[in-house]
Amino acid sequence: MGREQIQKGEKFMNKYWIWFSRIKNISAKTKNDLLKIYKTPEEIWNLTEKELQNTHILKKEEIEIIQYQSYRQNLERYIEYMCKNNIKMITIQDEKYPENLRNIFDPPVVLYVKGNIQILKNKSIAIIGARDCSNYGKNMARKFAYNLSKHNINIISGLARGIDTYAHIGAIEAGERTIAVVGSGLDIVYPEENKKIFQRIIEQGAVISEYVVGTKPERTNFPARNRIISALSDGVLVVEAAKKSGTFITVDFALEHGKNIYAIPGNIDSNFSARNK
Repeated sequence: MGREQIQKGEKFMNKYWIWFSRIKNISAKTKNDLLKIYKTPEEIWNLTEKELQNTHILKKEEIEIIQYQSYRQNLERYIEYMCKNNIKMITIQDEKYPENLRNIFDPPVVLYVKGNIQILKNKSIAIIGARDCSNYGKNMARKFAYNLSKHNINIISGLARGIDTYAHIGAIEAGERTIAVVGSGLDIVYPEENKKIFQRIIEQGAVISEYVVGTKPERTNFPARNRIISALSDGVLVVEAAKKSGTFITVDFALEHGKNIYAIPGNIDSNFSARNK
């Protein structure tokens, strides 16, 4: 990609939004509260310590984090990398930002997208479940994803091993659209064995993340990822899940978001079909 093409891509990116999304240890809710006061990340970037204190919504350590110089460095490199690798950026102030995600308690301030942005607003069902799932669970995830896709419904999942993977495969085999919401930057495929599926999803749908490129798939990222899966969907289908699993974090978000939740009947003797209490 030539410099002219990169410059064209840069028109749709803004280093201040990248900086703002890059900041860790400040919640999406707090970031959105700041945007209600100051409108743009550029304004927040230029605030003094005293002005940040006067917002009365930031703790001392959060003020220090916002002014931390490390987050303000190399922002142009992020833009150049994203332009070269066809990673798009949607801010919460953009018209393309999905309304059902915008309206939750703590929407991401930025979404990074590889693939078709337009499908983020289409009717969708999330299919989620256990990583360590049974063959029955894999077949059900694949079958339901395939058939739902054929009825013009996007399949959303998290690209994780197990049920997520087979949900994406079902939509891919149907030749239809699927969306993967990931807990890392879009330059990192996790798990690594899903690289081919990752590419197929980009070709037939979209991979999205609230995390800037370079962000590793840290354990704490995945519960936050799950709220996006729930918010983007019109309903959540649980195939298999252990009593204590990330699946039920997504279910809790779905209940909070007012979504319908469905479950595939399973073997009553299986740990993946046990009632969650």
